[in-house]
Amino acid sequence: MARADGAPGAAGGTGRGSADSSAGRGEAAPARGSRAGRVVVVGSLNMDLVVRVERHPRPGETVMGRGHASHPGGKGANQALAAARLGASVAMVGRVGDDDHGRALLASLRAGGVDVGAVLTGTQPTGVAFIQVDGAGQNSIVVSPGANAEVTPSDVAGLGLRGAAVVMLQLEVPLETVLAAARAGRAAGAAVLLNAAPARPLAGEELADVTHLLVNEHEAAALLGADAAAVIADPVAAARRLTAVAPVAVVTLGAAGAAWAERGGGEGRQPAFAVEVVDTTAAGDAFAGALAARLAAGERDLAAAVRYACAAGSLATTRAGAQPSLPTGGEVEALLAGA
Repeated sequence: MARADGAPGAAGGTGRGSADSSAGRGEAAPARGSRAGRVVVVGSLNMDLVVRVERHPRPGETVMGRGHASHPGGKGANQALAAARLGASVAMVGRVGDDDHGRALLASLRAGGVDVGAVLTGTQPTGVAFIQVDGAGQNSIVVSPGANAEVTPSDVAGLGLRGAAVVMLQLEVPLETVLAAARAGRAAGAAVLLNAAPARPLAGEELADVTHLLVNEHEAAALLGADAAAVIADPVAAARRLTAVAPVAVVTLGAAGAAWAERGGGEGRQPAFAVEVVDTTAAGDAFAGALAARLAAGERDLAAAVRYACAAGSLATTRAGAQPSLPTGGEVEALLAGA
């Protein structure tokens, strides 16, 4: 693995109401009730503006790109769609602007079977991510959060999380909202999966309600107060150290796969799958969505869940774009069967 239908309505916090005119506020119902284990994602929705370059520019330097494209994205939306494509029943909680980008993002999620009834319309424009992808498929990203910055704890407070198997979170919406969602998820008896990205230091008490912590080497280093090189040198030890703040820790390592540890339990490494890399933009989100899907399906073997997630992340690097690259369950199973 390498690395908006704007309808006005009542809502708590900043904003004008649900962005999805086809669904009301309240319980974030599963998109497909027949599928086991509901995943509720509280996170970001962005439009990704992607340009391909031969190499990333140095500070002060201009380089010429080789075409550009717009793709639906945002870590929250990507992870929601990734889990849905792999068989989970998924509801998305977040905010978009009253603009074409927001409407396109909702349409993409809806087409993928994600319930967007709890996505609200903010006063700011839809978030945008500016992404450069170089000749080796590696990316650099700058995010302008827009309406994502308006996602508030009150957006979460009105949701019915009872019955959710997994609450999945990231750090592209305000931290107070992430923490409120984690508390609500634990109170409802759900597993709380935090993909602590983008990297930032977090105090132990801020992770008190997290049951599953997912980080890459840079995010692990930020949490541990260590250097990323030290995490790469012994990722299992890093995962083990992270179980001091969360019962389960998984460290993704790009082309080197992943490491995992359980507090007082097992630990191990999972190699990446050999694929032809085109674009690594959504690899981490595919991994996160796959891990959530396996947890929601009742998978108790963490090694098996991490192996499945590694396969999904690897497949996501074989196609361009974020959401267009996310694999189906059939594709993941085929890769696993051939490994």
